[in-house]
Amino acid sequence: MKYSLVISTTDASFDALAFKGDLMKGVKMARELGYDAVEIAIRDPESVDVKTLMDLLEKEAMKVSAIGTGQAFLADKLSLSSLDEEVRKRAIERLKKHIDFARNVGGHVIIGLIRGFFGKERKKAYGKLVESVKELCSYAKEKDVKLVVEPINRYECDNMNTVEETLKFLKDVDCQNVGLLLDTFHMNIEEPIIEESIKKAGERLYHFHVADSNRWAPGCGHIDFKSIMKVLKDIKYDGFVSVECLPLPGGPEESAKIALKTLKECEGG
Repeated sequence: MKYSLVISTTDASFDALAFKGDLMKGVKMARELGYDAVEIAIRDPESVDVKTLMDLLEKEAMKVSAIGTGQAFLADKLSLSSLDEEVRKRAIERLKKHIDFARNVGGHVIIGLIRGFFGKERKKAYGKLVESVKELCSYAKEKDVKLVVEPINRYECDNMNTVEETLKFLKDVDCQNVGLLLDTFHMNIEEPIIEESIKKAGERLYHFHVADSNRWAPGCGHIDFKSIMKVLKDIKYDGFVSVECLPLPGGPEESAKIALKTLKECEGG
């Protein structure tokens, strides 16, 4: 398996980031701990010096597994399903910047909270989201970038909470360069049997987040990661397993260290 650690730029406002603060420091820490790649959560790609980052990635022999976009929703209130056309257009344009960024540094572009909330106008909002993602898929295809849609639990998002719902969305979008990002924390809440849901995702699984049942580092809750790693192997998953957990226990470095140790032990059987 290939392992990735979620890090962030300094404007992060989402708690479940293993390392907040200086981006360059985060890349070095991930490499020193033994990770193969970093996943970068970015509100606005224009705030990052791409050349400096690429030079550092080359120097540290590190890859980028994915680009997180949720901060654009949390901080800037951008939404791909907004019925306000101006807001929706700005969300699309911001995501195109993320796609350009991914083309330069690598990684999939995540569609999580940036899809927005549907509220009472669910049918209209869903239609707008399909329309938005179709446009982004077309743009991303030209840049040779893949998009990944993440099912998020009902307490954090009012749409696409389950694997089944998100697979239906992928069918409606009908683009091969968009797939699933599954997260063990969300699946522990929404999926009756996590392993069966992973199998259901199958070849549409492009990226995989891990955190334990309490959102601490894997190994600190009750999720059976040995069973999960086996299923990932069974479906021949070849993407990154990316740690996105609270900096617990012991802070960012300690939690990242525990997570990687647990996952490698579980992978070994």
